[in-house]
Amino acid sequence: MSGASDHETDPFTWFSPPDPATLDAEALALLERARVNVGFLPNVFAAYAIRPDHMLRWIKHFNAVLRGPSGLSPAEREMIGVVVSAENRCLYCLVSHGAELRRLTGDPILADQISYDYRRAPLNERMRAMLDYAVKITRTPVECSEADIEHLRSLGFSDLDIFDIIETAAMFNFTNRLASATGLLPNTEYYSQGRNT
Repeated sequence: MSGASDHETDPFTWFSPPDPATLDAEALALLERARVNVGFLPNVFAAYAIRPDHMLRWIKHFNAVLRGPSGLSPAEREMIGVVVSAENRCLYCLVSHGAELRRLTGDPILADQISYDYRRAPLNERMRAMLDYAVKITRTPVECSEADIEHLRSLGFSDLDIFDIIETAAMFNFTNRLASATGLLPNTEYYSQGRNT
């Protein structure tokens, strides 16, 4: 039977990541910052470096959506990301952002409940409505209506907050599809992060 350490040498994408020697200084600096900030190089960066100019634009937008100014907290935006990733069955994003949600909430049980089935997690009406809308955007975007916006407004979300819900859900739908279609696997380090051990 294979040990956990055997996973370290498993291919993490169906594509061959580029030789770092072929990357320009800006792309190399981004990979190094990611390695320093996270403690390891997330496989998403190593894989997406196949198109370094796209990767650089993607990460700027991703960071603006997930970490930029918003009426939604970083934890709320991660909840959206995790719920969308669960809906899309995106292994990479579910594992990596599940780890980030555990870190941001400090509550690994709640984070896991949201990851597995947010409908059964102990969430208030406002949070549940936010996540319900993220799922609707993911499953049946053609059915989104002004009534959805009015419902979120009635629960105290501003128009900017609602736009941020929409953009966060859309961003994760994009990254989920990219990760799944490239066979991207999560780093093993994510599985234990944010857990009380």
